[in-house]
Amino acid sequence: MKIPINVPIIENEEINEVRAVLSEKSLTSAANAGGTRVQEFEKLLSSYVGSRYAVAVNSGTAALQASLYALDIKNGDEVLLPSFTFVATANSIISVGAKPIFVDILPENYTMDPEDLRKKITKKTKAIIPVHLYGNFAYMQEISEIANKYNLQVIEDAAQSLGTTYNNKHSGTFSRVGCFSLYAAKVITSGEGGAVITDEKQLFEKLRKIRNHGMVHGYDTRILGLNFRLPEINAAIAKIQMKKLSKFLKKREKNAKILSELLYDLDIILPSERQGVKVNWYLYTISTKNRDKLLKQLNSKGIGAAAYYSTPVHRTPFFNKKMNLPITDWAASTVLSIPVHPLVTENNLHYISKTIHQLIEK
Repeated sequence: MKIPINVPIIENEEINEVRAVLSEKSLTSAANAGGTRVQEFEKLLSSYVGSRYAVAVNSGTAALQASLYALDIKNGDEVLLPSFTFVATANSIISVGAKPIFVDILPENYTMDPEDLRKKITKKTKAIIPVHLYGNFAYMQEISEIANKYNLQVIEDAAQSLGTTYNNKHSGTFSRVGCFSLYAAKVITSGEGGAVITDEKQLFEKLRKIRNHGMVHGYDTRILGLNFRLPEINAAIAKIQMKKLSKFLKKREKNAKILSELLYDLDIILPSERQGVKVNWYLYTISTKNRDKLLKQLNSKGIGAAAYYSTPVHRTPFFNKKMNLPITDWAASTVLSIPVHPLVTENNLHYISKTIHQLIEK
């Protein structure tokens, strides 16, 4: 038995839509509005999350980069972010010439600690990028209050949280821009891809220019931009996946609930939803002692558990910073994510639970 941590669900609808793109030979579009399927996907996304606009790009990283450009974050600016995240968040900051400043997290849901955030603000601070890690919802009310007090921009890294809501309002809509990823392992996919959402027309128009070399009509580059365009094949997949998102999330929620019921009696920290939050269950993440040993044993039994992220960004060789981020270090050494994606069956969940019980109770 093999149960992967996450797997893209590609069915006949996606395959047929891709075939249609290939038949039409309209593989991409340099038009300001993007190709037909790019526009269709953007409408579906903005309608789903309740934003006025969406701009599709070719990765979650590109979404972050485009947002930083759009908000005029530049050389010498400091941007605050958690170290406990995928490296793309920090890399996007470096790519625009700014400096990442790492903030600790809260143990409750592995997202940015507003109090540590407040301590890290300097005269050079220009922006904050909270990350809705694992599909959990960052403490946006507190973060927004701090940002408003110090006149800082906020970019939500919602790469892992499409479908997560707080008081029925979607992640990514609590700031001027929100960034999503459509990577193969996410709750929906386009293979590679991403999107930026906003309610501001001026930002929307600027983001469209940025994803297409700063152009509007032909070769009339007006601002700095790059090739962040989403190809039509990818948009075709994303368009169909958007229509299945609610179904996918219901299955993830059901699987997470079952797993919590099966594991409640063990001496481990289970994930939970704080009041008002509805998590998308992108990753079902526990915290446990002897994580590395348990991870190795689970993998040997065909269970695709994974540790996201055993090396925080600040301790990777490229960044190599010695910092006091105690909760980040604790999480990095104890977290373990377990499969709950829509293809995980109830029998799989019982097998996972039985295996974890056997291994922990030894």
